[in-house]
Amino acid sequence: MPGLNRYSEQIFLVLRLVAGLMFAVHGLMKFGMFGGESMTGVPLMLAAALIEVVGGLMIALGFFGDFAAFVASGEMAVAFFMAHAKDGLNPVTNHGENAVLYCFLFLYIAARGTGRYSIDRGMRHLGASR
Repeated sequence: MPGLNRYSEQIFLVLRLVAGLMFAVHGLMKFGMFGGESMTGVPLMLAAALIEVVGGLMIALGFFGDFAAFVASGEMAVAFFMAHAKDGLNPVTNHGENAVLYCFLFLYIAARGTGRYSIDRGMRHLGASR
């Protein structure tokens, strides 16, 4: 049975799109959209919402996506320790699974780069052809 390795770039694109768009929606919920409660009156939550919306879209599009993913990874680490760790360090019992998963997923994207199907790659090719 042939492996999925030959589709790794396409699968990574889907991963980046889904994770980035879900992260952006999570941020939009902090603005009171999609059934969320507005939390933007608290400066720290406003900063989180902006990182999530803008960073999520940048990750999804692959537009300075490695930088956005690094910032988003850091935000999720802070979220875990500020909001979840007070109830213990086990992400399952403190409801911090999403924060941990996003943190390490975005750290991977920051280290790997945004891949073949990204605005970043297109901009590099445009610069190289001039």
